[in-house]
Amino acid sequence: MYHSHEIMVAGRKLKVEYGKIGMLSNAAIMMSYGDTVIITNVNASESPREGIDFFPLSIEYEERLYAVGKIPGGFIKREGRPSEKAILNGRAVDRPIRPLFPKGYRNDVQVVCTVVSVENDNLPEILAINAASTALAISSIPFTDPVGAVSIGLIDGEFIVNPNTKEREQSTLALTVVATKEKVMMIEAGAEEISEDVMYDAIMFGFEECKKIVAFQEECMKMFGKEKITPELHEVPEELEKEVKDFSYQMIKSAMYIIDKDERNAAMDEVKKKIKEEFEEKYPDSMSDINDVVYKSQKEIVRSMILNEKRRPDGRSFDEIRPISCDVSLLPRTHGTGLFTRGLTQVLTVATLGAIGDVQILDGLGEEEFKRYMHHYNFPSYSVGEVRPLRGPGRREIGHGALAERALEPLIPSEEEFPYTIRLVSEVLSSNGSTSQASVCGSTLALLDAGVPIKRPAAGIAMGLVTSEDLNQEEVLTDIQGIEDFFGDMDFKVAGTVKGITSIQVDTKLKGLSNECIKKSIANARKARVFIIDKINECISAPREEVSKYAPKTYTMLIDPEKIRDVIGAGGKTINKIISETGVKIDIKEDGRVFVTSDDIVGVKQALKIIEGLTKEVKAGEIYLGKVTKIATFGAFVEILPGKEGLVHISKLDVARVNKVEDIVSVGDEILVKVTEIDNQGRINLSRKDAIKESEESNESQDKE
Repeated sequence: MYHSHEIMVAGRKLKVEYGKIGMLSNAAIMMSYGDTVIITNVNASESPREGIDFFPLSIEYEERLYAVGKIPGGFIKREGRPSEKAILNGRAVDRPIRPLFPKGYRNDVQVVCTVVSVENDNLPEILAINAASTALAISSIPFTDPVGAVSIGLIDGEFIVNPNTKEREQSTLALTVVATKEKVMMIEAGAEEISEDVMYDAIMFGFEECKKIVAFQEECMKMFGKEKITPELHEVPEELEKEVKDFSYQMIKSAMYIIDKDERNAAMDEVKKKIKEEFEEKYPDSMSDINDVVYKSQKEIVRSMILNEKRRPDGRSFDEIRPISCDVSLLPRTHGTGLFTRGLTQVLTVATLGAIGDVQILDGLGEEEFKRYMHHYNFPSYSVGEVRPLRGPGRREIGHGALAERALEPLIPSEEEFPYTIRLVSEVLSSNGSTSQASVCGSTLALLDAGVPIKRPAAGIAMGLVTSEDLNQEEVLTDIQGIEDFFGDMDFKVAGTVKGITSIQVDTKLKGLSNECIKKSIANARKARVFIIDKINECISAPREEVSKYAPKTYTMLIDPEKIRDVIGAGGKTINKIISETGVKIDIKEDGRVFVTSDDIVGVKQALKIIEGLTKEVKAGEIYLGKVTKIATFGAFVEILPGKEGLVHISKLDVARVNKVEDIVSVGDEILVKVTEIDNQGRINLSRKDAIKESEESNESQDKE
């Protein structure tokens, strides 16, 4: 049976249609916001998956280029692997939804969001979160706490809900807030150095808007939602849990109180070995449950240590940052390097400068067609002391790279200020908490070392949270390490400068964060950020005055846009000839800006001279040094600028009478000529005789002086 329901959000209609498509899915909806439309299908397996100790949720965000009237590039002409943007959008759907399923639920659940129509004023990534939540809410799957998602902009001090394309261009804030009706579940923000107070107010503003969308989804549940199944939840048998806990709890506690990470891990390995020896025969098929008991014991001990004893696993105070060191210029042939170490977390970032034409071309549903600044993040297995096959970047690597990129993007100089394409690569050498924010710090060092005139140094920090079972007690932790992230309730990453915030990313394992927790995390992150920036400034306080001698040199000139075709030539013949002769890269913008890049300054100057000649206007009365290209009985043809040729009539070749052209000039000779006339057809008449006379008069004048 067909149902539909709609609500107005920011002056635009948010509409859900059910019963029209996907009849064999548990729930399938078509949700639209303006002309942006997403089809969402959700399904779950009938029984739990055997032999696993996690919730197998799969979120798929599928882009279709027909949604924006495009045919995919390349030879195959169909969508291939998802773009980085699609992967990030899939993560954004997953992160706020995953914690809201019942604990112990191990049925396979798949959510597929297919973007089938996109209007750039209405972002599909925001709609996808609302669509996924709505489809799950009306399905029989045990998901009962829907979330709402909104985008918040900031223009002239006013918050804007779901800003359109024009408003996004003007906004100094790009904030996504996802929340249940009670608490905030996820925060994602990019900002132009926004103050902490403004950022908190923006989050709360978005929270209130999310509540309206949640109420809309609850109405959908009442109107046409399916009856929820009673899930089969995995629970460890009480007898087994008691036996394992009685045997191992004190051993685990002793191990978890060891401050040194390596020693603590070694002690836990020994404890796990003893547990296995004790229970392997009695419970041969229950090792997964036994491991679950061990995990719960570790978690309970760490959380009790923090909440009741007010101490952290490594002995730090709640707002204390681990020891920090910074270094630059480590690699001799790269353009810029920064090594940032915080405790046992260490990241090496390398900056590479390229020509303007080295930008990354984007083939997706967004408005952005290319990226001049990009950040890539690598997380090899050795960074955590493990042995695993090295594969391409996964969702986590792409997400962390994008987060660090967003943190630094507002600080990157414009193309006019710094005519280079910039690529940063962060190599995680050692990981013990918050490598993404260490990447922000390492990237700042690398950019400064490369001579990139960023507005200000930036740094990032990760805040954590530990709460009591009844949620009445909570402790916010600064600079969380791996164990606190693993057993804690929140990962609250904040990056920015001394002036303000440039990025935030917040995930939680709880059913939302308290307002006080959000406010305190933002405030404490600022103190930590300023502290780290001071450390960066001690290492390198300003960009290098010049880029590396191994970096390409880029020079810019401005030509008349009407002359661009003269530089390019028919089928690119002229520009390719210049590139071949000089060994440079040439990039031309529609507004007439020309970027010439090469390691060889001689080639750059030669190319600039040729382009200047191609675009310079020949003016009557001016004298040029030209080259004889052809001889005829009536005169000589002389090229005075690249591609611009004129005729010196035989009567104008010399001050004396000339019988034969060959008596005065030969092909290849360079001679001074004066432009005497440019006729109605654009033909250029030249005179060597007038140029000689003018030169003699000039010499006489200088002699008298």
